[in-house]
Amino acid sequence: MKKLSARRRHPLAALVVLLLALACTGGLYAVFAPADQAQADETAQSLAIDEGKKLYAVGCATCHGTGGQGTTDGPSLVGVGAAAVDFQVATGRMPAQQPGAQVPKKKNIYSQAEIDQLAAYISSLGAGPAIPTEEQYGTDDADIAEGGELFRTNCSQCHNFTGKGGALTNGKFAPTLEGVDPKHIYEAMQTGPQNMPSFPDSTLTEQNKKDIIAYLDAVNGDDTVEPGGLSLGGLGPVSEGLFGWIFGLGSLIAVAVWVAARTAKAKKS
Repeated sequence: MKKLSARRRHPLAALVVLLLALACTGGLYAVFAPADQAQADETAQSLAIDEGKKLYAVGCATCHGTGGQGTTDGPSLVGVGAAAVDFQVATGRMPAQQPGAQVPKKKNIYSQAEIDQLAAYISSLGAGPAIPTEEQYGTDDADIAEGGELFRTNCSQCHNFTGKGGALTNGKFAPTLEGVDPKHIYEAMQTGPQNMPSFPDSTLTEQNKKDIIAYLDAVNGDDTVEPGGLSLGGLGPVSEGLFGWIFGLGSLIAVAVWVAARTAKAKKS
C-alpha cells in the first residue's frame, strides 16, 4: 500500500504540466511569430518595389535613366529618398511636362498608393529622407512665435515674410506657401527641391519644422485677421514701404500742387 501511494501524482501536477505547455507555446510563438511578420513585411515591400519599378519605367525613366542614375535631361535619383518622391509627385511637379528653369506645381496624376510604390522603388536605389509621419509635421505642440522667427531668418529671403512667394534669377521663382499641405512643407525642408536648400534635422530640428509650419498656417489660414487692414500681398516692409513712399508721397505732392494752383487763381481774381 505504501508503494502504491508513493506512485500517486500530486494534485497540482496536472496544473504544472498545463502551465509549462502554455509557456512553451508562448515561447514558440515569440520565436516564430515575429519572423513570420517580418517575412510578410519584406514580401509586401518587395511587391511595392516591383510595382514602383514598373511605374518608374513608364513615367520617369526617360529623363532619369532606367536605373535612376540620371541623364542630361534629369538628375540622379539615387539617395534622394522617399520624401523627395512624395513631394515631387504628389504636388504634380513630376513627371515634368517639359524641361525648364523650374518645374511648376500642377495637377497630380498618381494615386497615393502609386506614389508610395514609386517611393519604395527609389528608396531601394539608395537611402534618403523618409516620408514624415503626421506626428512629425503636426502642429499641436508648436510655437508660432518661434516659427515666425525661424521663417524670417531662413525662408523669407525667397518666399517673402508670410510665404507669398517671389521671383528669383533666370526664370526661377519661390512658390507661394499658402494652402500647401503641411506634409509637403515638411518634405520640402527635408529634401530641398529644385532651387531650395535642404534643412536636415541638424540644421532645423523636427520641432523647428513644426514651428515654421504652424507660423505659416497662422498667417495664411482662413481665419487669419489682418490687424493693419490692407496687407499689400504680405510682401514685407520693404515692398510695403516702397508702396507707401511712391503712392503716399505722390498723393501729397499732387494735393500740394492742386492747393497752390487754386491759391494762385484766387489771388488773380
